Order: sequence, then C-alpha cells, then structure tokens
Amino acid sequence: MKAMILAAGVGSRMHPLTRTLPKPLVPIVNRPVMEHIVALLRKHGFTDIIVNVHYLGDQIVEYFGDGSRFGVRITYSREDRLWGDAGSVKRCEDFFGNETFLVIGGDDLADLDLTRFVENHRQKKALASIALSLVDDPAEYGIVLINEEGRITRFMEKPRGEVIFSNTANTGVYAFEPEALEMIPRGVFYLFGKTFFPQMLEQKRAIYGHLTASYWMDVGNLAMYQKVHLDALGGRVQIDFPDPERQKYQWVAQSAVIDPSAKIEYPVVIGEGCRVHGGAKVLENSVLGPGCSIAPGAVVRQSILWEDSHVQEDTRLERCVVGRGCHVKSNAAIFDGVIVDLSNVADNGV
Repeated sequence: MKAMILAAGVGSRMHPLTRTLPKPLVPIVNRPVMEHIVALLRKHGFTDIIVNVHYLGDQIVEYFGDGSRFGVRITYSREDRLWGDAGSVKRCEDFFGNETFLVIGGDDLADLDLTRFVENHRQKKALASIALSLVDDPAEYGIVLINEEGRITRFMEKPRGEVIFSNTANTGVYAFEPEALEMIPRGVFYLFGKTFFPQMLEQKRAIYGHLTASYWMDVGNLAMYQKVHLDALGGRVQIDFPDPERQKYQWVAQSAVIDPSAKIEYPVVIGEGCRVHGGAKVLENSVLGPGCSIAPGAVVRQSILWEDSHVQEDTRLERCVVGRGCHVKSNAAIFDGVIVDLSNVADNGV
C-alpha cells in the first residue's frame, strides 16, 4: 500500500529548536518523530511512501535516503514553495495511481491501527476518511460531527468560542480514493481543512470519520513536545525506543558510561556515548541524547537534552529542552527553559 508523509512545513511554533532542524527530525526519545511514523506505516503494510519536503528538506532526504534502512521505499516530492497539505497531495497524484492511499503528518506521534482504519474506509465505500480523536482543546484542531453510521455531517477548522460544537478532532490522518483528488485544482495553494472537506460536505460526497481511542499527538509546539515525551516514557504510546531497557523504565545504551556514584531514577533514556559523572543526578522523565555528558554535581530532571549537549558542574535543569551541541554553564539553575546554541543558528544562516 502507498502513503504520503507531509513534511514540508517550517515548524515555526517550535522555534528556536527548529531554526536549524526540520520538525520531522525533532527527536522523540532519541529518534526523529518521522522515524516513528515510518515505523508505524511499515507495521501496517505501507511500504511505498512519498514525502514532500521544503524547509530544510535536504536534511530529511539525507537522514531517510531511499528508505531501505527502515524497511520501506521512499520517494521525495521537492517543493519550491509551500502548497498546503491538499495542494501537496495533488502534486503527487501520479504516485498514488488507482489505489486507496493514506496521508499522515510527519510531525505526529501515533500508534493508530492503520489497518483497521483503511478497512473501515473501504467498508463504508468512502471517498475520503478522517481518523478522529477526542481532545481537550478543540480550538486547536478541525472538529467534526458524525452520524450513527460514521458519516461526517459537519466540519469546521479551528473553531473559536461559541462555535465550538464538538471535541472530536481531525488528526490529520486520512484515507482517500484517487477520485477524491479530482476535486483539488492543480498548481494552487490548497488546504484540506479550510477548503477541501467543507467542499466535500457541500457536495454531499461520501466522507466518513473513524473515531479511535489509540494514541495521537500533533507535536506542534514546545508544550506538546514535552507532553509527548511524558507519554512515551509513561508507556501511553506504543513506540520503539532505540536503546535497551537495562532496568524497568531505564533505557540505557550499551556505550553509555555511568559512574557508580551517579543517581539514575526512572523513567529515563540515556543514549549512545553518554557520560554521567560521579555525583550527578539524572532524575525522572529525562532523556539524554547521544553524546551528552552530565558533570559532577549536576542535576537533570524532567528535561530533554539533544545530541552532544553538556551540563556542567553543579547546574540544575528542570523541565527544560536543550538543543543540539549546547554547553550549559556551571552553577546555574534553569527551570522551564529552552536552551539553544545561538552561534550554531548564526552559522546556518538563519
């Protein structure tokens, strides 16, 4: 089966972390979020994948290559400018041919049963189907109403105030028949939520919703990024961790070096080549990316450190995200912060 991963966006809500890294490569427990999506697609038989790229797209192409390392085949649609999600899918219609196909966001984390979703789509003889999830804040999403048969009767993109009529949200995971693409004009910026789905409803086309209790999170901003780590470490989403579970809820790479006097709580992830020095503490809900070091007396709690970050002596980090290659100075206490290397941003011309 064929699928498309949407990966062209700028990821502005994740700045400054995404100033030099495209959002699909942002790490979740030391794997790019899009790698988790590729694994989900492969699990459900979607082995022929096209990915649209634009912002820092060369990094995505370099990391995933032709997909063979991940057990799939990946083709790329390089965009000279942003075309919107529907416009981007339209540009790839020759890739899909005459088959039912799937569309999913490259910055989502999910363990949806995609096999069941597509089966439901086909049983309903739908032209388009949307995977749906119940959410706490409907204003951030497209929301829908469905009838007893699962057919969508109302759709509104990011409603406000008194117009919020549902907490059933569009996850951005879609199944389409190729005929659906006939409704999308060529060569224009076009959005599913703003135009395409309302147009389908107006024309009384067969569009269905599939409500799922599986995990889904749009990793759209810093708060969501931190929340998705808490969910992954707490076992609320079924994904593979890159490192073995040495002890219960402690995923530690074989090459990591941990001094016997260091304190390691759980759940934590400690990546390849990390070094935790004597007297240091890595406390609950923390993730150390590959090559990180925690100096003597330093404390890391509920924080996410990207690759090659270093926390110097007697420094305390709580609820922080530390960008790639950062050195956090000694004798500091930082709470609820985002720490990036601004010289690295400048070097990349951003």
